[in-house]
Amino acid sequence: MDTGPWNCSSKMKSRSSFQGRIFRTKNSQENLDRFIPNRSAMDFGYAHYMLTEGNKKGREKENDAVMSPSREAYQKQLAEAFNMNRTRILAFKNKPPTPVELIPKCILSPPPPSNFSKPRRHIPQSSERTLDAPDILDDFYLNLLDWGRGNVLSIALGNSVYLWNADDSSTAELVTVEEEDGPVTSVAWAPDGRHLAIGLNNFHVQLWDSHSSRMVRTLRGGHQARVGSLSWNNHILTTGGMDGRIVNNDVRVRSHIVDSYRGHQQEVCGLKWSPSGQQLASGGNDNIVHIWDRATVSSSSANRWLHRFEEHRAAVKALAWCPFQANLLASGGGVGDHCIKFWNTHTGVCLNSVNTSSQVCALLWNKNDRELLSSHGFTENQLTLWKYPSMLRVGELKGHTSRVLYMTQSPDGCTVASAAGDETLRFWNVFGTPQPSKPAPKANTEPFANVNRIR
Repeated sequence: MDTGPWNCSSKMKSRSSFQGRIFRTKNSQENLDRFIPNRSAMDFGYAHYMLTEGNKKGREKENDAVMSPSREAYQKQLAEAFNMNRTRILAFKNKPPTPVELIPKCILSPPPPSNFSKPRRHIPQSSERTLDAPDILDDFYLNLLDWGRGNVLSIALGNSVYLWNADDSSTAELVTVEEEDGPVTSVAWAPDGRHLAIGLNNFHVQLWDSHSSRMVRTLRGGHQARVGSLSWNNHILTTGGMDGRIVNNDVRVRSHIVDSYRGHQQEVCGLKWSPSGQQLASGGNDNIVHIWDRATVSSSSANRWLHRFEEHRAAVKALAWCPFQANLLASGGGVGDHCIKFWNTHTGVCLNSVNTSSQVCALLWNKNDRELLSSHGFTENQLTLWKYPSMLRVGELKGHTSRVLYMTQSPDGCTVASAAGDETLRFWNVFGTPQPSKPAPKANTEPFANVNRIR
């Protein structure tokens, strides 16, 4: 019976398994013998010093005289600094693992205060200037106040239109219409800051040159009732009337009517073109807000609005496009609504609605910060400053004793003018002082300046 190969193979297997157990034991950090020191946890430099030089120092210390207290304190601090107070040389335990910070200290600790923090803006509670506005109409559906790019404010008082120059505080009468044509129902400055559009009660719109105090032309045939709202888009003057019609007028040509929109069943009291000039927002006495897209609307499809918002429960006159976020429109409702609503005009979604507890007459965005200003009627007749998008009240400006129907903004975006049925025109420094503009870089007049040189 041949048992040699079997015995040899069994011995090799048992030997290999035994060696494997020894190998695993030597490499395992958990299976350390407490009587065998751990070389990886020992400081051999310190051990060699203590076995050689340390004993010499001990014998010298015994032979020396009593050490002075100051020298003894110095050596004690020196030993602590160099970690020489240890008494054990051999280490029988592993080094403790280095603690891992789950949350870095830089996240938990507050950031250092910035040296360039924005100073807190003071909001005055009273108007900076107050002017008389006799015979101004107390009519919610009209738009009788506008501030042009030339820093000249226009205001309609009855049958007359007056200009107030903000640079020298001078006042001049531009025009007084005939009794049968008046009163003036709307005013709006052209983008050039020189020409002024005036809507009348006799269904017509007049264009005036403010520099020469001369009427340029009269736009007829667009409406069958008073023109209470105006909005410019370059050379296009859009008019809204009590007949519910919206008309685009090209003031450069003889046949000025180029488009006509139909969507409102009652008076159009609010009109605003977006900053891009592609979308027009209209609000009416039928509690409806329409968004019209210039690219898709034509005379053959006058009823094709882009969006129709029916959430307001009162007339919508207050409209304001956001200057820092495209396709964002704010609208305000009248007495039966009291709400400011925010719309995404790209998707047609209502983003937010805030109840102000009073009639919303006008809205203005801060051009330099994320803020919105609203003017109101009964019971406080106040101007309210809101922080966007939280819509927290930043402040309230009071001074008017009647509903604040009209509101406009200076060209630099810092001063706001408001007019009310109490026949006063008030100026508020609500948006702060204008920031100094950075000088524009000098243009390189050398030809081919952007072409790389060979030498």
